[in-house]
Amino acid sequence: MADQKKKQFTKVNQLRPLDSGLNLTVKVVNAKMIAPRGRAQGRLAECLVGDDTGIIIFTARNDQVDLVKDGNTLVLSNAKIDMFKGSMKLAVDRFGRVEVSEPASFTVKDDANMSLIEFERIDVVV
Repeated sequence: MADQKKKQFTKVNQLRPLDSGLNLTVKVVNAKMIAPRGRAQGRLAECLVGDDTGIIIFTARNDQVDLVKDGNTLVLSNAKIDMFKGSMKLAVDRFGRVEVSEPASFTVKDDANMSLIEFERIDVVV
């Protein structure tokens, strides 16, 4: 029998640019549909999600949009951080999973928005 590894859950305030393979439990603070631009087909919603350490913008795509209702508690598996104009956004692609779970006991700390922190790319020549 193979040993099953217990998932390591990350808190929102521990997220860094270009992180991947993240597992988080978050509550949806609010969600709004946005119109996709360009050639992209499908539904898109930007949601403010968070836990007891902070909040971040989560981009939900296609079937994920049905799960992101205000107040829902979500378990995000294999999530990643996308960078958009120097800001972090949380996303779950086809290799990850978004599930609605029973309501979490924590209250969302909404004064620490990780998406408002701007990062600058610095290229280092070796």
